[in-house]
Amino acid sequence: MTTQAEKGAAFRALHERNQPFIVANAWDAGSACLLAAAGCEAIATTSAGFAFSIGKRDNTPGRAAVLGNAADIVYGTDLPVSADLENGFGAEPEVAAETIRMAAGIGLAGGSIEDSTYDASKPLYDLEHATDRIRAAAEAARALPNDFVLTARAENYLVGQPDLDDVIRRLQAYQEAGADCLYAPGLKEESEIRTLVESVDKPVNVIVGLAGGANIDMALLADMGVRRISVGSAFARQAYGQLLLSAQEIMRTGSFDVLKGAMSNAELNGMFAQ
Repeated sequence: MTTQAEKGAAFRALHERNQPFIVANAWDAGSACLLAAAGCEAIATTSAGFAFSIGKRDNTPGRAAVLGNAADIVYGTDLPVSADLENGFGAEPEVAAETIRMAAGIGLAGGSIEDSTYDASKPLYDLEHATDRIRAAAEAARALPNDFVLTARAENYLVGQPDLDDVIRRLQAYQEAGADCLYAPGLKEESEIRTLVESVDKPVNVIVGLAGGANIDMALLADMGVRRISVGSAFARQAYGQLLLSAQEIMRTGSFDVLKGAMSNAELNGMFAQ
């Protein structure tokens, strides 16, 4: 069994190498095991994928449920796991710091904090306050006994404010506040991604698989200087989409032929530890 210290060091090392790596987003321990079996080097959670798995909307399950799910994933794989910690589960900097300490306490090797407020009338925290939140989270991470990679997210493009200049201002402030990795989900143009990478000094994460988002292959992302690639909820949405299509086909035709492509129990049992 890989120790938490080893996972933390391994996750840090992935960010420091010259070529990008894929952090594959799992929504439960079983999906994490399959992603590990596929050869992925690190796992991330997905807030949306987890929420869907318990019949809820994204960003509604709450901190206890999100961390409980993350703990299951941590204990289900020897790979380093980074959690989608949403907006830290509270507006105040100390809440973000507490969330980081709790995340490390369940064995996570990293986590992300975003600057969304979840308030439609003011969807982003003011830059100064958002930066204070990242600074508090970074200080909490640095005080931990094991390495913890803190990712800071600028959510402009996901909340309907696609202002690249503001994204860059925010991520530059977050890196100065102590973030280890920077992330602006929703960027899809090569020029935008290149400009962001060239404007910051820390590793940049790019998400693929978003509806209308970046659909650029790994070689081009590497050429841009991107260090980390995530898929967000895409694997979960793909799995749920196939489930829905299969069920609809059965209900429409009365034929069960669509189930012939299902993995066997033996195949799945071979991928799980117990």
